[in-house]
Amino acid sequence: MGIIIIKAGLLDTIQDLGRPSHQHEGINPGGAMDTYSMKVANILAGNDPAEAVIEMHFPASAYLFTQPAIIALAGADFSASINGEAVPHLHPILVNRNDVLQFHQPLEGARCYLAVKGGFVTDEWLGSRSTHLKAGIGGFEGRKLQKNDELMIRQTSFAFQLNESGYRVLPWRAQIKWQEDINGLLVITGHEWDRLTQEGKENFSMTSFVVTRQSDRMGYRLNNLPLPVLTHEEVLSSAVSFGTVQLLPDG
Repeated sequence: MGIIIIKAGLLDTIQDLGRPSHQHEGINPGGAMDTYSMKVANILAGNDPAEAVIEMHFPASAYLFTQPAIIALAGADFSASINGEAVPHLHPILVNRNDVLQFHQPLEGARCYLAVKGGFVTDEWLGSRSTHLKAGIGGFEGRKLQKNDELMIRQTSFAFQLNESGYRVLPWRAQIKWQEDINGLLVITGHEWDRLTQEGKENFSMTSFVVTRQSDRMGYRLNNLPLPVLTHEEVLSSAVSFGTVQLLPDG
């Protein structure tokens, strides 16, 4: 018993912190796109912060609970409701058997995380339960969630009872807005910065970039004005970390 997907979302998958120790084998870390929100949802639900959750994009799936559970929503606000009544995110919520969780419109953010107390019974690969779509492994059968999928919950009993009317929102919440009005990104120049022409440096620093469809959990492909360089010899590949900007030969 657990959760049944009664309406499939755009791209909802099981994710955790990913596989950070296998890049040398050609396997990107993957994992949740917003690990901070994933951890917040887990903490509210009473889990270890690294527990696997459902990562949702909008339009998101609709869920039928086949057993009582403690859940929490964090990250994007997709205007959630239970049994047709609006419920807040960033609160723990007690849900009852036959309660239906739905999402109606994106109010803020891009990805919403659903955590359940005890976590989901899912496939593990290389120490992670994250879904790796390209490899078709991990998470729930290595794929996105589809209609009629049933996710089992590892914790099946709780020290609380709800009446037949259904869910209950608990009063405490997480406060995660620690900084406001972020209008740019801080950049540290690398060893190759001086290979850019002055025009290239200005194009990089003064213009906005568009995230293209050639993007996945390994990285975003950005597009805007080309960034001309002084010379065109090939540069040896080197290790990169989160946030590294690579300039490809096409500019």
